[in-house]
Amino acid sequence: MTVPSLMQNYQRQSYLTQLHKVYNELMQATERYMTDNNAVNMKEAGLSSDAALDNFIKSNFKIVQDCGAKSTPCFAPNSQYRKINTSPGTVGTGQKGFVTLASGASFGYGYLNGAVYGEKVAIIDMDINGPKGPNIAGRDVFILGVFNNGMIEEYGAMSAPASAEERDKLYNDNCISTNTNWTGCFGKILNDNWQMTY
Repeated sequence: MTVPSLMQNYQRQSYLTQLHKVYNELMQATERYMTDNNAVNMKEAGLSSDAALDNFIKSNFKIVQDCGAKSTPCFAPNSQYRKINTSPGTVGTGQKGFVTLASGASFGYGYLNGAVYGEKVAIIDMDINGPKGPNIAGRDVFILGVFNNGMIEEYGAMSAPASAEERDKLYNDNCISTNTNWTGCFGKILNDNWQMTY
């Protein structure tokens, strides 16, 4: 292996470690939320509005910066985000609430309601190292879906757990394509047993 490829492997592993840590914290938070509210799903537990989601995030994570409805400075400006194979400015976040966690990760989040979202109750745009680069969807930036059953899954999926086939399709159609949709990368990581093979 060459030094550059060793550095790339190290960087990918660093991103995966942080992503896995925040994913586990989210899973624990949804389980705790349902248990604390003696409920069988997130809606029954009370996750039924943007205000309820805001309370869920702020009561389950150590927040070091609350950016309110503005993405900056929790996230870099949208003009600095891109996909793996596109130029900066091709993707960005537009959620209703933005925070930076003590871990350095930033969340942009919004409540979801309606058949068009399938079983999702919330969207979380996550930059695992906040506004720091590289700000590339699929490297340090991911879109996660919080599902009514409490699972955290690829946002593009309609239910959780998603099938390997659905995740692969979302990856091919969105993550590595040149369109402006930046879903699909997280599902590929789940399919590949927490490896970044792309």
